Amino acid sequence: MWIIKFFELKLSAGKITQQIDLSYSTVLKAVALIRKAIVANSADAGDLLSGEIELDEACFGGRPKANRGRGAFNKVPVFGILERDGVAGVEAVKDVSARTLIDSTIKTVKRGSIVYTDKFKSYEALMFCGYRHLKLDHKKRFSTGKVYINGLEGFWSYDKERLTKHHGVSKEKFPFYLKEMEFRYNNRNTTIFTQLAKYLVNLVPDLL
Repeated sequence: MWIIKFFELKLSAGKITQQIDLSYSTVLKAVALIRKAIVANSADAGDLLSGEIELDEACFGGRPKANRGRGAFNKVPVFGILERDGVAGVEAVKDVSARTLIDSTIKTVKRGSIVYTDKFKSYEALMFCGYRHLKLDHKKRFSTGKVYINGLEGFWSYDKERLTKHHGVSKEKFPFYLKEMEFRYNNRNTTIFTQLAKYLVNLVPDLL
């Protein structure tokens, strides 16, 4: 229970080890189990997002001074969908091609919604998929009235700052950390301790 509490408070496994009388390996396994529980519960399909939606991609990982941008070497591409005044959905994707991003949008966002993006070419087909698509040219400005993707860009910054505290995350473990960030954002106005405890209880049968 203390591990769940310290996890709620965003302590790393190393910091948690300093607080309780357990080995680092034991704590590491415990927090990994918590993240697994979060992922297991995030798989539950809910209602499609609707209203005003922000779409954006980002790259995580790689060498600090590696090539930047969408084609950066050894980085994991991530696609994010944010319902303004609502929830976010993020996932690691194989690429940022039009097929990948459009398919993910159709599965997540209700047709007829207003969708905001930058001018990345992979989003050009959105207008043919039943969405009202409004684009922003980041080379000229960061917002034009309600046309902006500041919500997702703030989410990316929070994620990257949070992940640096873990001193590097492998590509295999990265999706679990990513879903943790999604979970924290979507429950930003609630206490997550009880919810995490329920997730872990529900996960137990899968481990037997």
